[in-house]
Amino acid sequence: MKRLVLLAAAPLALAAAPAIAQTVAITNAKLVIGDGSPPVDGGTVVVKDGRVAAAGKSVKVPAGAEVVDAGGRYVTPGIVAGFTRLGIVEVDGVEQTNDTNARNSPFHASIDIAPAVNPLSSSIPLNRAEGITRAIVAPEAGGSIWAGQGAVIDLGADRNAVTVPRAFQFMEYGETGARNAGGSRAAAIVAFKQALLEAREFAKRGGTWPDQGRDALLTRADAVALEPVVNGRMPLLIHVERASDMLALIAIRRDMPQLRMVFVGAAEGWTIAKDLAAAHIPVIASALGDLPVSFEQLAATESNVGRMKAAGVLVGIGTINDNDARQARLEKQYAGNLVGIGRVPGATGLSWDEAFAAITSKPAEAIGLGNDLGSLKPGTHGDVVIWDGDPLELGTSVAAVYIDGVKQPLHTRQDELLKRYTQPQEGALPKAYER
Repeated sequence: MKRLVLLAAAPLALAAAPAIAQTVAITNAKLVIGDGSPPVDGGTVVVKDGRVAAAGKSVKVPAGAEVVDAGGRYVTPGIVAGFTRLGIVEVDGVEQTNDTNARNSPFHASIDIAPAVNPLSSSIPLNRAEGITRAIVAPEAGGSIWAGQGAVIDLGADRNAVTVPRAFQFMEYGETGARNAGGSRAAAIVAFKQALLEAREFAKRGGTWPDQGRDALLTRADAVALEPVVNGRMPLLIHVERASDMLALIAIRRDMPQLRMVFVGAAEGWTIAKDLAAAHIPVIASALGDLPVSFEQLAATESNVGRMKAAGVLVGIGTINDNDARQARLEKQYAGNLVGIGRVPGATGLSWDEAFAAITSKPAEAIGLGNDLGSLKPGTHGDVVIWDGDPLELGTSVAAVYIDGVKQPLHTRQDELLKRYTQPQEGALPKAYER
């Protein structure tokens, strides 16, 4: 049995990542399962064949396993970035590198973002080095309320980034949806209902249009894409911020209970938290919105997430419209801030355990993948992070990242730039570096 020791005050010293997943046992850990339960001192997690085999206090290390002594450090599941555009845009202002939306396409709901994901995007190693191991990636809506089918990706250093293609459908309501539907929320609701009715009719007829199909709102491809949404097999993520907009969607859900709605953003969710809980609609919220940056976010407060959680809403954290193509790594900072908010008189935040679950298991649960991602429960993907301190503290860094049991590189382009500009060498750099 190979044993590798991780000393509390020393840098992580591990062998190079294996080409395939091996059995790895991380011992002597302050173990965080990620499901909202408190950390366990002296815990062990075993990853075998790319999946978590066991995690807890009295876990036996299998014979032949590679053993890593965490030295009492925090060991957690990898962070699941709740809503991003990681891997589908490099430079916002350069159209050729931006695959977030297809404004001029005749197709909308049928757009599948998975083939556009670039595993070599510069944002992926940067976020991996900050403990992000999976990301929920969504397209943007162009000329319709429907944006298309999003994916779940891993941030591993390989070319197989897509974990689950066509994991959900994404649409816009509120101000953006109203604009894309013709100028009003009423038009967006009509477009929403009509699309669902057409998709349901299309499915009933075995994939053929009725006689009036030429007048249908949907293309054939979009109708096919919406069929699993109508039948409840695919989650429907909806960007919605205003309370009255959420109530309008909840009313539609009463007529179509099979819809698996998930609200994204939900700045005013706290004002109708009981309605959200009663409707069993999960939320992937923006964590710290506290300003009325638009007319649909007039009731924004940093207590939003805490108040929804206190009312019984399943809440995870995402980064919609918050530099969502690059800065998923900020989610751990946001989670830490939610812990701090709970200590402010009159405010409502989250406990440490709840906050960490909000960036790991809860986003996965929201889209129906809680048994597969976001925790260290047996059977989940073997995504494990070793930290050099409390992962919700700003000064903490990642010591090691495993994705599907494979140790990942943590070196980034930013490391190279730091080295280049702080230690310039004659010859390789232009004379501009001379004083």
